Amino acid sequence: MRNKTLCRLASVAIMMALISQSQAQNAAPLPQQKPAAAATTPLPQPAPNKKATTRPAPKADKPETAESAPASAVTPAQREAYAAMALPERLAIQSDLIWSGDLTGAADPEFGERAVAAVRAFQRRNKFEETGLLTPEQRQRLATATRTKKDYVGWKLVEDEATPGVRLGIPSKLAPRSQQSATGTRWFSAHGEFQIETFREKMAGAALQDLFADLKKKPASRRVEVASLQGNSFLISGLQGLKRFHVYVFLKDYEARGITILYDQAMEGIVRPMVDTMANAFVPFGDAASASTARKVQYGSGIVVTPSGHVVTNRQLADTCDTIVVAGLGRADRVANDDATGMTLLQVNGASRLKPIVFSSEAPKSAELTLLGIAAPEAQAGARDVTSTQAKLRGVNGARVMMDARPARGFAGGGAFDGQGQFVGMIAATSTPEPDQTAFIPTSSIRKFLDGAGVRPAIGSTALDAAKQSIVRVVCVRK
Repeated sequence: MRNKTLCRLASVAIMMALISQSQAQNAAPLPQQKPAAAATTPLPQPAPNKKATTRPAPKADKPETAESAPASAVTPAQREAYAAMALPERLAIQSDLIWSGDLTGAADPEFGERAVAAVRAFQRRNKFEETGLLTPEQRQRLATATRTKKDYVGWKLVEDEATPGVRLGIPSKLAPRSQQSATGTRWFSAHGEFQIETFREKMAGAALQDLFADLKKKPASRRVEVASLQGNSFLISGLQGLKRFHVYVFLKDYEARGITILYDQAMEGIVRPMVDTMANAFVPFGDAASASTARKVQYGSGIVVTPSGHVVTNRQLADTCDTIVVAGLGRADRVANDDATGMTLLQVNGASRLKPIVFSSEAPKSAELTLLGIAAPEAQAGARDVTSTQAKLRGVNGARVMMDARPARGFAGGGAFDGQGQFVGMIAATSTPEPDQTAFIPTSSIRKFLDGAGVRPAIGSTALDAAKQSIVRVVCVRK
């Protein structure tokens, strides 16, 4: 009994410390986290320098074992550990290693020698034992360090409106503007010093090497420094006038799709470390049908905060919508936004006598959480039932509290509740490919946002069954 009491007290202390830290940081505006995604298509690598010389390795006195293998090799233990890991997590680790500067080139789905060497480099920089395998604490440290860099440039994953099925990652703070063309979309800075452009070419009757040769010469101002053609993909990079350029192209079903990254040489220190990340995040041939649907209609959750129809949800869900509908209640208007934490307040037209969520005035009672939300229609056979999933706290990141769960699509904007059923926060939107990771915005931040909008939520105690009546589906419709 004494041990159970101590464990409970420890959980409460941890949770209160997390929330206190989150509350202390609420006053500072934070960029929204939009981390990177890695493409599973291997990218061509530049040919090795033919002038380089190698020395024969000295003969070993005894055969190599897993323990005595050279640092550049992958040991059987490492190979087995990474093979047992889910592919998205292998790619996510390498994406973070690219952001940290420890890995160059494409992510390797098999997690080969380059990736293991990058893990060792990260461990060496941080004075860890160079095992080539990340401990949970080291993995968290890597993710936290790279998240700061992603936030700084406004990294986010987007779909190309001009070409359904094309997905890519862009540093939105460096390239906040976009413009469609007949062959793709261009994202660019105010003065054009940084540009990202997608394009496609019909290849019926033409070979990929023809396009490869053509793009090395056009525009005429290009001076190629690196060019590599392998299988159904190629890369070209060098100088284009006074700017640096990188081109990545992939071929499938007689169509080539590519991405061009162009930037002033003065920005090389900022942009060059992101080039490999942008190349890895580029998905040229996704599911065009689902991509188109996702752009036109997006589903999420919301939390009713007043009987008269005020609903708080994620700003990312409500942005750029032509129409916002709260399912079963009708159309809604945006009332207020909070850019720092990523919240939007909606007002449902003509709504009354709704069941609002009850905010607790006490600190959360446990680190074990229950998440309530409404999954997207395809995840529940077209229904809009409120469902639940379990989560556990893992740390604080700015004004958000991190959890070790990844709820179903559509849960963003739903609620997080502690072990006593008390409302503790709103599930944040996420576009990260990292498995089993999401966050919630604590109630202290939500109440501060609502106070600024002149909305006074109910304070008291509640239970999960009652809270379900306050969770609604929010539908964003775009033309």
